[in-house]
Amino acid sequence: MEPQSFRCDVGGRDLSIETGKLAQQADAAVTIRYGETVVLVTMCFNREEREGVDFLPLTIDYEERLYAAGKIPGGFIRREGRPSEHATLACRQTDRPIRPLLPKEWHSDIQIITTVLSADQENDPDILSVIGASACLSLSEIPFDGPVGAVNIGYINGELVLNPLLAQFEESQLDLIVVSAREKIIMVEAGAREVSEDIVMQAIRFAHEANQDIIGLQEQLQQAAGKPKVEVPSSELNAEAVDAVAGIADEKISQALDIADRVPREQALDDLKAELLEKFSETYQEKDILEALDTRLKYVLRTRILDKEQRIGGRGLTEIRPLSCEVGLLPRTHGSGLFSRGLTQVLSITTLGSTRKEQMLDGLGIEDSKRFMHHYNFPGFSNGEVRRVGSTSRREIGHGALAERALTPVLPDDEDFPYAIRLVSEVLSSNGSTSMASVCAGSLSLMDAGIPVKTAVAGIAMGLITGDDGKFVVLSDLEGQEDYHGDMDFKIAGTGNGVTAIQMDTKLKGLSLEIIEKTLSQAKEGRLFILDKMNETISASRPDVSPYAPRMTKIKIDPSKIGAVIGTGGKTIRSIIEETKATIDVSDDGTVVIGSPDMEATQKAIAIIEGLTKDAEVGDMYTGKVSRILDFGAMVEILPGKEGLVHISELEEYRVGKVEDVVKIGDEITVKVINIDNLGRVNLSRRAVFAKEEDSPSADYPFRRSGGTSSGYPSRGKPPYSGGQRPYRTGGGSQPPAERR
Repeated sequence: MEPQSFRCDVGGRDLSIETGKLAQQADAAVTIRYGETVVLVTMCFNREEREGVDFLPLTIDYEERLYAAGKIPGGFIRREGRPSEHATLACRQTDRPIRPLLPKEWHSDIQIITTVLSADQENDPDILSVIGASACLSLSEIPFDGPVGAVNIGYINGELVLNPLLAQFEESQLDLIVVSAREKIIMVEAGAREVSEDIVMQAIRFAHEANQDIIGLQEQLQQAAGKPKVEVPSSELNAEAVDAVAGIADEKISQALDIADRVPREQALDDLKAELLEKFSETYQEKDILEALDTRLKYVLRTRILDKEQRIGGRGLTEIRPLSCEVGLLPRTHGSGLFSRGLTQVLSITTLGSTRKEQMLDGLGIEDSKRFMHHYNFPGFSNGEVRRVGSTSRREIGHGALAERALTPVLPDDEDFPYAIRLVSEVLSSNGSTSMASVCAGSLSLMDAGIPVKTAVAGIAMGLITGDDGKFVVLSDLEGQEDYHGDMDFKIAGTGNGVTAIQMDTKLKGLSLEIIEKTLSQAKEGRLFILDKMNETISASRPDVSPYAPRMTKIKIDPSKIGAVIGTGGKTIRSIIEETKATIDVSDDGTVVIGSPDMEATQKAIAIIEGLTKDAEVGDMYTGKVSRILDFGAMVEILPGKEGLVHISELEEYRVGKVEDVVKIGDEITVKVINIDNLGRVNLSRRAVFAKEEDSPSADYPFRRSGGTSSGYPSRGKPPYSGGQRPYRTGGGSQPPAERR
């Protein structure tokens, strides 16, 4: 096939899609270019169905190649290994809007791979992955209710900006990704700095309009190079089994849904399942009976909500399940918070550390590290299941990143709070929206740890039930079974001032703007209710960090003095750490962060570092050691590696005939800086320390009287003493040997 390319303008830059040039053996392949960021997206699928599956077997991989940004991978083997956290999040971001647009009856394996070939670190390759996946499916034989467009919206200086450059997000109050089809919104993902719901809604509308050009571009591509679509495999229910089950089950299902507690409710449904299997086992296959029961459960649950506005356990549409909050549960951790909402329960623990504990990022982005890390754990026991304990799942990474994004805007700046912060959320019980419970528990834990957060953050999950006649109902505080049989999971986190994070997924072919606007408004009411309950437990951060946490102190030194602190091969800084038992982190800009639970140790480390880096000033007094004896005075080390001269005339208040009569090498003496010459040489006076203020020498004393230079170091041919006695013996010359100066 001859290469074909199409392009359009998006945000003032060309977006191009090319097919037929690269990866020609894939079922579909496109190259997307935006600015100088280039991604290759390929799609392959098996022609035969996978046996024994009742789900859509779609796999999406996102391959970061560090050569794309001109980087060599870290580690011993210098090769890309397992996907980074960012790559995992990019996979999920591509999967979530694509999956609902594929037929649920499709049971053949589909694999989509995004490979980042070039990253200009200005244009985000993540949204190109979504566009590329949509373009591949549009070109392929697989039925697909697309194409879709994807854009990023920022809010900078009071204006909405389409696809801002990555560096611009530093000053943007909003980082919003919207994926949409011609008519409806498929996915929303956002991080924000307490932005109002009105601005979020404006940004979604703006993004939806911008996506139309990207959708049109793919439609041109499909018309030029698309393949005919295959028929969707049929997967019909056994209608007779459904009717038979309905006659017995509908009333009992409704009775079970009236039970508020999950455990007895599920027991009632299990009993019903056993009854149906026993009654119809000779008439229908077990698979048909179970599918029929699930179909009737979904129908009864949705009908009760749509027609009677009656949720599980009799809860109202906007009613929040019972809440409880606790802090300070764990005695030796730096901070802890427990948040319970119905049967959902999350325990979050905060740990503080030195800045050297920041997470290093070996990826394509412009950031090299991050100081705040949120990790989310979802063990099997939280659902009452037996499940293998292994590596972190994509779901755990995604939920952890969402809560991290929600909490980041309220954290203090690094300059004000120089700590690395790790927050771990342990899901102890799950029955709907553990990610938003992690936001609430995490906020409580951060406050308990004494981190000066701006305000509390709460999260809530919103659900949706739609009818065939266009009627819809939005549900506040989504419960597990409502999520499973519902149409939407719309997570919204924020403070009393505005939104900090959004994640919207749907099982439908998209949502209308009306539904999204209604959801944002209703979620705000629920969020404020939860915040009130949280504030009853802890309304502000504790005044100080835990006694078991290190105290971090930040000082600034001249960057040119960093070498003095580090020392040859790190010898100096290691000796300071060994002596004080404090952690010391030095940045290239001269920022030094000292950490220790013992403030005395911190102050000692600061004193040593300041001694290594501080410049002497006229009038300063020091206690130093005599390092050298000269005929005309003594050299005293007043700061590490910094010497000054005490002229023989400045050793005592009386005339001194010989330096050794007053001081010897190794003696500690207190001296005062009386002059610093234009070459940086320091002149000291011991006499000025114990002389009366009115008798102390001036800045250039005694050299003005004695015929010397104002620096204090003897000038060529001019002895510093009017009495004729030379303070040095060089064999007739008037200048001391160079090594003695």
